[in-house]
Amino acid sequence: MSAPSPPAAVVFDCDGLLLETESCWTRAEEELFERYGRRFGDVEKRALIGTSLYDGSQVLARLLEQPGRAEPLGLELLDLVERRLLEDATAFPGAEALVLELKPRVPIAVASNTPDRLVRGALACAGMAQHFEIVVTGDQVAEPKPSPDVYLRACELVDAEPSRSIALEDSPTGVASARAAGMFVIGIPSFPGVVLDGADLVGESLADPRVRKALGLD
Repeated sequence: MSAPSPPAAVVFDCDGLLLETESCWTRAEEELFERYGRRFGDVEKRALIGTSLYDGSQVLARLLEQPGRAEPLGLELLDLVERRLLEDATAFPGAEALVLELKPRVPIAVASNTPDRLVRGALACAGMAQHFEIVVTGDQVAEPKPSPDVYLRACELVDAEPSRSIALEDSPTGVASARAAGMFVIGIPSFPGVVLDGADLVGESLADPRVRKALGLD
């Protein structure tokens, strides 16, 4: 699949793509696992990265061997991560410059599985909130990623055809969501060992020349 030229819209994932928030999530996850006497390592991280609140809660209950406690575990993790996101979220190098370069040329939006209050708080902490009028989150749609709902809604709100639009993602769950929406998908892994086989293009960073070319910037 070739990148649409020019794209009708560019839709960004947030955590691990625009913002360096995975360290916030990882510290919260480590603390949660420690509370239950468990070790949190790469295997556990890969199982959780990119999941929705519901799916992530199910994973937590399985990994922590706490059957029937998925919902309270998910809420416990949210409590642990919220303060970190609101205080420590930062934009990845080049993220703001890329957004500012794209914004005069094409409609842009954010589509994230993270709950709305955390996404908006993290964007504000990182100084990026003012760049995005459209932010669609997993708790605003019927089904979060890997369902296409967040991407379809984002494209609808910017009046863009998904098949003519580009999504940027860092997780297999997000890539599957954007693919299901019919978008051209650029994958940029945020964690070692994460494989983004479903992406149309996999770049090393937002500054990767191949990514810029696909976005119509070079």
